[in-house]
Amino acid sequence: MEERKIGFFDKYLTLWVLLCIVVGIAVGKFLPAIPQALSRFEYAHVSIPVAILIWVMIYPMMMKVDFQSVKNVAKHPKGLVVTCVVNWLVKPFTMFAIAWFFLFVVFQRWIPATLAHEYLAGAVLLGAAPCTAMVFIWSYLSNGNPAYTLVQVAVNDLIILVAFAPIVALLLGVSGVEIPYDTLLLSVVLFVVLPLIAGIITRTMVIKRKGKEYFEQVFVHKFDRYTTAGLLLTLVILFSFQGETILRNPLHIVLIAVPLILQTYLIFAVAYVWAKAWHLPYDIAAPAGMIGASNFFELAVAVAISLFGLQSGAALATTVGVLTEVPIMLSLVRIAKATRNRFPRG
Repeated sequence: MEERKIGFFDKYLTLWVLLCIVVGIAVGKFLPAIPQALSRFEYAHVSIPVAILIWVMIYPMMMKVDFQSVKNVAKHPKGLVVTCVVNWLVKPFTMFAIAWFFLFVVFQRWIPATLAHEYLAGAVLLGAAPCTAMVFIWSYLSNGNPAYTLVQVAVNDLIILVAFAPIVALLLGVSGVEIPYDTLLLSVVLFVVLPLIAGIITRTMVIKRKGKEYFEQVFVHKFDRYTTAGLLLTLVILFSFQGETILRNPLHIVLIAVPLILQTYLIFAVAYVWAKAWHLPYDIAAPAGMIGASNFFELAVAVAISLFGLQSGAALATTVGVLTEVPIMLSLVRIAKATRNRFPRG
């Protein structure tokens, strides 16, 4: 079977995030006028410069999702049941439970309660946002079924529209975190609804004029460099605001990572083992496990910044999710490929 490889940027995403940490902290410490100037441009607690950069990241992703594929849902009903139940009825709540246990019990002596609440909020935002972009890469690397991956991403994007805000509000309310509901709803509209509509319109117009092959092989790739730049610049801005917090609490990065990593392996195991028990073929089981294990971290970062601010612990926690995602997901790809002979063939 063909050995598939990850692209250069995606392969070293963790390294780029680490470099952004260094650059962002340096900017915050030695050029404080930059974050101070950026902080003046906001509306309803939403940073306008960051919102623009996040749109640059999310809009191209939404263009790639073919919602025509939703009509093929009936072809893989069991796989989609696994995906939807694990992503929306299991993952957000296990993320909350695991993060709460570590932040408020295991790491209590190292993390003040006020920061623990903020870190928990960031973990909840990650847990309520299953991946819609990088999952295509993880599915490709694990030899997953590309048509099924497309269907599950399309279905999850539709569910995000109605389920993300209520789940976040419920779990943050339980944890005692104050939620500006107007900002939460604005964030969902700004970073999910509008990019989704724009992506659908763009996709439809380009395919109508130049065909689907041109759209998929040429047009969407014109945005790759801008997506990369948007992510890196967002992280630099975020860390320029987070620099003092990180310098005061460097251990917190590691402590936040622990529950996020454990949650990733747990969710993959739940979906993957369930798929095996239901006798699903490997090329369905692998992407079903991958989409819940990985996160729509662009959305989580955007909403964390909108709800709690660039200097918040919640924003920092979502960024730790970016830091840990690639190496952990690559390890899950290896686990999946090593166990594929235990599944029936598709």
